[in-house]
Amino acid sequence: GMTMAGTLEAAEAAPPVESLDVVARMLKEHLGAVSVSFLITDFTGGSVVRLGSADSVETGERARRISLRGTLYDDVIRSQQPGVQDDGGGALVRIVAPVTNRGDAIGLLELFLPAAPGEHAMREIGEAAHALAYIVIANRPYTDVYQWGRRTLPLSLAAEIQHRLLPQSLACEAAQFAVAGALEPADHVGGDTFDYVIDRDAIQLSVTDAMGHDVNAALLATVVLGALRRARRAGAGLQEQARQADQAMRDHGRGGYVTGQLLRISLLDGGAQFVNAGHPWPLRMREGEVRQIVPEVDLPFGVSSYFYPSPTTYAYRVQPLDLRPGDRLVMLTDGILERNVKSLDLPDLIVRTCALHPREAARALIEAVVAASPDRLKDDATVMCLDWRGLARTQRDAATGADLADASRPA
Repeated sequence: GMTMAGTLEAAEAAPPVESLDVVARMLKEHLGAVSVSFLITDFTGGSVVRLGSADSVETGERARRISLRGTLYDDVIRSQQPGVQDDGGGALVRIVAPVTNRGDAIGLLELFLPAAPGEHAMREIGEAAHALAYIVIANRPYTDVYQWGRRTLPLSLAAEIQHRLLPQSLACEAAQFAVAGALEPADHVGGDTFDYVIDRDAIQLSVTDAMGHDVNAALLATVVLGALRRARRAGAGLQEQARQADQAMRDHGRGGYVTGQLLRISLLDGGAQFVNAGHPWPLRMREGEVRQIVPEVDLPFGVSSYFYPSPTTYAYRVQPLDLRPGDRLVMLTDGILERNVKSLDLPDLIVRTCALHPREAARALIEAVVAASPDRLKDDATVMCLDWRGLARTQRDAATGADLADASRPA
């Protein structure tokens, strides 16, 4: 039978643009499938695009968008469980399996079989779908085919720059947390970014919003996010990251500014800290109740130059954040709060979507903002949703040096 190792080995031996075709042929031959295809989720998160064989992909044409709403595809992405459609009467049996890695719903694997598969075959299909996620991740740096499949709408230059600033995966899941981000409009974004990274001892997140629109805003976002990543990757704490972002805006921002929020959660003791640089306050849901977190607000990155002439340094404040297991934290940009969507009851919507994975909840919030706006959004609207699940007992023991006797006590 097909194995994960064998699937990955066969895909690796093929050119990057043909790796999916190799897996499709293996499944067709092994399971006797009539057809096998891969569907990739597009930038909007509300539709998928079917990628054909490598020699039939016309990247000069717009990708054909298949809406998820009310389809088996939507059910599979939301449940993350394979779906089977068997109409009987000799009709082909349709199997749709999620292609997901660490909470990032990359796409779907779809097969049509002459008969309903057994338990063993379903397990092989699931393993092949899991392998496909790794294959896509490994090969997308080498080809534009996956990028072509994700853009069912033509991107502006600002949007092209902006999407390259976002994390490669818009969602991530681990034992301690699940996090996801979404932004709208996907085709004309200008200044919003979100970012996250998981280190050995912490998860760090950021949401930023550059002044203005279009390319100028995208360039400001590039400067500030580059400064934040540079400082973070050098091991700097939140205060130093904020200082360097502010300095980068002083040096290269041409009088512009960027609001931002930086968050760090320790994976050793669960402690959370954040910096608010003139950014909208986050919302926290705890035990079914949503409250706004009201921190001390510091100046946006770049604004300090008007009040503190160089080389005077503006000191950003690192503040504690009360975050407990079971909490959901929602960080956003002011596009969510703009005048024509103020009628939207965000706290109520956060409660109503509490059972959804952060990936789905973030998209639901964005869709509600779009629906509440009678016209096209005048500003980017970005949401980052974090579920904090807490630390396992063994992690707390390792961090605190708890002895074996303590390990037997209830958490």
